[in-house]
Amino acid sequence: MMYYTHELSRLSLTPARLLAGAQSRWLRHRLNPLSLMPGTRSIASALNVFEDLTKRYPKPAFNLDSTECDGNTVLVNETIVKRKPFCQLKHFQREVERPNDPKLLIVAPLSGHFATLLKGTVETLIPSHDVYITDWRDACNVPTSEGNFGLDDYIDYVIDFIAHLGPDTHVLAVCQPVVPVLAATALMAQDDHTATPRSLTLMSGPVDGRVDPTEPCELATKHNLSWFRRNLIHTVPVPYAGAGRKVYPGFLQLTGFINMNFDRHVDAYRGLFRSLRDEDEDEVSRHREFYDEYLAVMDLPDAYYLDTIQRVFQEFHLARGCFRHRGRLVDPAAIHKTALMTIEGEKDDISSPGQTRAAHDLCKNVPDSRRDHHLQPGVGHYGTFNGRRWREEIAPRLQKFIRSA
Repeated sequence: MMYYTHELSRLSLTPARLLAGAQSRWLRHRLNPLSLMPGTRSIASALNVFEDLTKRYPKPAFNLDSTECDGNTVLVNETIVKRKPFCQLKHFQREVERPNDPKLLIVAPLSGHFATLLKGTVETLIPSHDVYITDWRDACNVPTSEGNFGLDDYIDYVIDFIAHLGPDTHVLAVCQPVVPVLAATALMAQDDHTATPRSLTLMSGPVDGRVDPTEPCELATKHNLSWFRRNLIHTVPVPYAGAGRKVYPGFLQLTGFINMNFDRHVDAYRGLFRSLRDEDEDEVSRHREFYDEYLAVMDLPDAYYLDTIQRVFQEFHLARGCFRHRGRLVDPAAIHKTALMTIEGEKDDISSPGQTRAAHDLCKNVPDSRRDHHLQPGVGHYGTFNGRRWREEIAPRLQKFIRSA
């Protein structure tokens, strides 16, 4: 019933949101004499903030229409090269011939936000790489006739996408995918697959959540699996295409993220109020650019969510050497031809330093000359793949690693 209640609440707020937006615009209109009265701009700003807080945030667009290669502006076309029920493989195709640029698959997290959360990651890498990304679908839009989707299916998708791209593909997994992508690479190595990745970069993810557990890790071990199934799994209502599907709703995931840094978000909206009042358009634009992405969330299939909670965050299967894919033991030690890099943020409160680096202990047969680890000072989770430190300090080191693999 929670999903239905949430949808009804959003619907009931629609008239108030529309009225608040109209009143805000009217109070600011230059032909309205009230706009000149003291306090009017504050009232209009408060109404504007209310409108922002109560609106529905749709899936954002990448809007990466061009890039710069060797000082020249190059057009970029987003194309779908492979479609599957729960994901599509997207290619950022540049209108330029650069055959020596590395082919890079970015595996985006399936953890509540859309793949566009990595827009800054993609934007930085497009000029010098042939970039593809996993664009996961919102589970509420996948009909129940497509069946369910679990962690093993996720691994199958990753292997299928890498195989589609072929040999010499470099793979970058950001956050949640580090475990299934490492497992997929290990399985391909065990099979001596011709498309086994040339390099694998794991960024800010829970390879071993036992290392300095963060709040999300502690939450997973605080309750048994039945608690998660009972309290966090809900049914998609009509009129969504996936009506009847069991999911972990995106709005619950978002609530958890916000509660982790509640005061910071409150301060951000206080700042938005001041920026609107003072007509600081640059600050308003920066705030909305971030929150239009942050507040756009998607539902996760229940099987995938519960599999991840149990096998990654509660029982640590990969770190303990007992991870199985469809009954088959996954052996990261089989990886020996793929170069390995791990990247962590010093202030990461989602996957603390050491959790991702643990991959090096598991991949013991990767030569020392083909492995690297980078701990970025002064950044949290988001800062490892977006922002100034990512662009100026992390990305150059990642690009150098990929080129030398």
